[in-house]
Amino acid sequence: MAQELIFDERAQSAKDWAFWLYLGHGLSMFFTLGLASFIPVILNYIKSDDSAGTFIHSHHRWMIRSFWWYLAWACVGWALFATLLGIPLAYLVWVGAWLWKIYRLIRGITALNSNVPVGNS
Repeated sequence: MAQELIFDERAQSAKDWAFWLYLGHGLSMFFTLGLASFIPVILNYIKSDDSAGTFIHSHHRWMIRSFWWYLAWACVGWALFATLLGIPLAYLVWVGAWLWKIYRLIRGITALNSNVPVGNS
């Protein structure tokens, strides 16, 4: 027999927000290569306080950390791209960072749908 969690209105609203923010980050990755992820990350910062004390808070932290690490690796790629010899390595860094961010989004939304926290936060 499967056990079903019952959320109060506040927790369900926070979970819905987290779902839509995962979707926003994902769409940003596919349509703008992550350039538009600053919009959902701002909302992550705003909405993370609403989910304090719940497993959903870990999902906001997860998306925020994913954004900043992706941005850091994108900048490393641009620094490599600025050098003529680093251009092939820059593409490798960008592809690796993109795949890593997609992995984190999939892992996060899977955990959210399972009603469990994600990461170590």
